[in-house]
Amino acid sequence: MRKFESDMDNYNFPPHFLDGLNTEPGFDNTDFVNAHIHQPTPTSIRINPFKPADIKTDSQIPWCNEGFYLNERPSFTFDPLFHAGAYYVQEASSMFIGHILNTIRPDKEDAIKVLDLCAAPGGKTTLLNSALNSSDLLVANEIIKTRVPILSDNLNRWGTTNTIVTNNDPRDFNSIHSFFDVVLVDAPCSGSGMFRKDPAAMNEWSEGNVNLCHQRQERILADIYPALKEDGYLIYSTCSYSHQENEDILDWLCNEFGLESIRIPIDMGWGIVETESPIKKAWGYRFYPGKVKGEGLFAACLRKKESSGGVSNYKNNGQQKLPAKEMDLVKQYLNNADNFYFFKVNEDWLAINREHKESLNILHRHLYIKKSGVRIGKLAGNDLIPDHELALSLVINKDMVLTTELTKEQAIQYLRRDNIDIMVTGKGWSLMTYEGLPLGWAKLLPNRINNYYPKEIRIMSQH
Repeated sequence: MRKFESDMDNYNFPPHFLDGLNTEPGFDNTDFVNAHIHQPTPTSIRINPFKPADIKTDSQIPWCNEGFYLNERPSFTFDPLFHAGAYYVQEASSMFIGHILNTIRPDKEDAIKVLDLCAAPGGKTTLLNSALNSSDLLVANEIIKTRVPILSDNLNRWGTTNTIVTNNDPRDFNSIHSFFDVVLVDAPCSGSGMFRKDPAAMNEWSEGNVNLCHQRQERILADIYPALKEDGYLIYSTCSYSHQENEDILDWLCNEFGLESIRIPIDMGWGIVETESPIKKAWGYRFYPGKVKGEGLFAACLRKKESSGGVSNYKNNGQQKLPAKEMDLVKQYLNNADNFYFFKVNEDWLAINREHKESLNILHRHLYIKKSGVRIGKLAGNDLIPDHELALSLVINKDMVLTTELTKEQAIQYLRRDNIDIMVTGKGWSLMTYEGLPLGWAKLLPNRINNYYPKEIRIMSQH
């Protein structure tokens, strides 16, 4: 016991942090501290169900069918399957959000619209996307402009075409009343749930910052509330243990907006602690290292019981008159092209599932859109200069292009934008693939290969 107390003294938890946690439901001081000192952060990945691949995994994460633990952390940077979008490296506890979505949506017949409000870097976005059909629409918003590219890149790797990426403040959604069936607010928080994964976060934590986060969370939730439909679901989560950012927020939501708490089924063997808020008895779910094989998380689900009025349909009369000959050329590059709505942004051709055309028009009127559907590429005469998004897309018509299969060493060369040591057997644009999954484009010429992997996402490190 003395050795454990000595270890705890040497672990730099913020002052009064553990004192506050001792009153929280299900908290075990000994297990919690021991996990931070002696148990390393688990490594976990989530398989992309749309891109089957041969990936070595160990035990399954119990609350996520596609989630798996790895016994050791490999170099993901040097795994071509990672760059192809075959899996996402994600913290295990956060995958519980997918369990919530699957619980509240047992019937997949009716199409839904889902908003991930604070989406970057895209872990929970791709998690939601895996649970949706192509007829469902997923809007991924990121408030901070510099974080939008990584969100877009991760969605590009996932390969689906039913997504729109926006860069807006939550208050900008105020004008889109009753648009979304599900809204996920993975709120900015004080970050105590990440102490084991990022010990430097302990230096940033303070009770004052917890209070500031609580106020910010209330503002974000109040701003987004009108965009949720009557009988729509709000999923709220933080990576904080603080009562003010979790159960107190649930009480505020129920009191301020009359939201109804939804109880999510869990297996007692998972180690998740089910809680109730002190006033409204709203259900919440706490994840403590030591009890679960994952980091700190709080999650809850509530249902809206009133209407905020409807958003009027918006017919974009200013849509481009697209030349039929060009469109016919572009359509060849997509499987089942008649299922898509094609449009242009400057010289780029894009496509999105046809059923999302009206939603795209509405969102375009109110929000700043950074990505929508799949960017196909530009036309140069009768030839397509294909975009990287098309290469990673699930809907590319591979019959229209050459395919060059790479070894792992060649794939790493390609992902670095190095010269690729390979015999050229064809000519023209080629999909560069690894284990059958596309990585991007190269142009095959008689005496060389031009590597078109995007510079901004190339592998920079040497080891």
